[in-house]
Amino acid sequence: MSALLATPGLSWLILAALLAITELLVPGIFLVFVAAGAAVTGVVTLIIPGFALPFQVMVFIVASSAAVALGRRWYLANPVPSADPLLNDRVARLIGEVVTVVEPIAAGKGKVRVGDGEWLACGPDTPVGAHVRITGATGTALNVEPVTA
Repeated sequence: MSALLATPGLSWLILAALLAITELLVPGIFLVFVAAGAAVTGVVTLIIPGFALPFQVMVFIVASSAAVALGRRWYLANPVPSADPLLNDRVARLIGEVVTVVEPIAAGKGKVRVGDGEWLACGPDTPVGAHVRITGATGTALNVEPVTA
């Protein structure tokens, strides 16, 4: 153990390996970028013996930040395709759906049944029981239009 502490570069590389293994065991927490920063710090510390701890920490912070910035840039340029791209956009999933008016839409406001719940709705005056199509949303209210036969 004392040999490990006597070689800070090796300590940084072990930390990098542990962070990378943690990323593999618990994916999605993005420790890989911090692991890259630790690996760079380990290599620099091995190349420059006697590198003081405050400078090692600075190299680690800069290298980790650079890894995060590069990773973010890469992920933005190469989005991961999804089987369900509208998974977290409930309103976008509802556009085009035909729903039933449960509270008359009068003066532009009413309620519609979506699945087993009721949503506020905005649109032309429509009586209870009529069918309307969802066209979008404004705030928390769905925009609807009458369904034409």
